[in-house]
Amino acid sequence: MSNLSKRGINHPPLKFKSFKGRIEYMKSKSEPNWQPIRNLPLIAKLIDGQLTEAKRQYTTLLEARPKPYVLDDYMVQRVIRAYTEQLEFLWVYEKQLTKWKKEERLTSSQQSEISRLQKQLEHSRKILTDILTLAEEFKKGTIEKVMAKSDLKLGIEFLRSIKKPD
Repeated sequence: MSNLSKRGINHPPLKFKSFKGRIEYMKSKSEPNWQPIRNLPLIAKLIDGQLTEAKRQYTTLLEARPKPYVLDDYMVQRVIRAYTEQLEFLWVYEKQLTKWKKEERLTSSQQSEISRLQKQLEHSRKILTDILTLAEEFKKGTIEKVMAKSDLKLGIEFLRSIKKPD
């Protein structure tokens, strides 16, 4: 049971054809609770922490690339769900930083920090997209996919993967 269902809010799960469609829906449903400029250090910590964690996860996933069969379908779907949500939330950070830049009388250090964070968000978008691309690639080779193949098919794939000496 979802948290919304526990609170008596029932609605069917939404299906979107693209990330952009889901983001547009989220933007239209509710306005985030915008923060005062005094919370810039908190927002910076969140953005920096998310990027650090995403880089670590990307490195881990790269290690699994040559052997996707060490992952199962559930784990790959969890990665896709978690990092899709992070990617979809970036617009909130972007809009918060833009609002501060436009609406606040900023010190030079605040302006500098907001510019730095905007670059961090660009980097986050790239890393999160790379993570999702890897996860989509892994869907084809999880342990469940390998176990569903016949012995003959696995044998043929193995023999094709052996590199011939030059």
